[in-house]
Amino acid sequence: MDKKIIFTPNAPAPIGPYSQAVLVNNTLYCSGQIALTSEGTLDTSSIENETKQIMANINEVLKAAGMNFGNIVKTSIFLTDMNDFATVNETYSKFFDKDFPARETVQVSALPKGVHVEISVIAVK
Repeated sequence: MDKKIIFTPNAPAPIGPYSQAVLVNNTLYCSGQIALTSEGTLDTSSIENETKQIMANINEVLKAAGMNFGNIVKTSIFLTDMNDFATVNETYSKFFDKDFPARETVQVSALPKGVHVEISVIAVK
């Protein structure tokens, strides 16, 4: 197994004992991203702003691994309120050209730092 830790200063540094992403052979496992910037600021003013920042973070991690949104095969979306589903879905969809990845969306009771959405992805070269 060829395992490589992926890190970029252009996405938030991990806030716990985990990596931004791990590349195993040609598969990238990205840790869940929240609306934290690489500078450490958090914008929870709207679910749309949170989702945009999360997708920007995911983009930076993908770039660090030599990939892009077209490489994503699976996403997991965690929401604290399923009423935000339509807004997250609309914002999320703008980051893909076609052939959306497989996905699940679940409601959870709480997320780190009091955010309202977290997204993780799996991508393949």
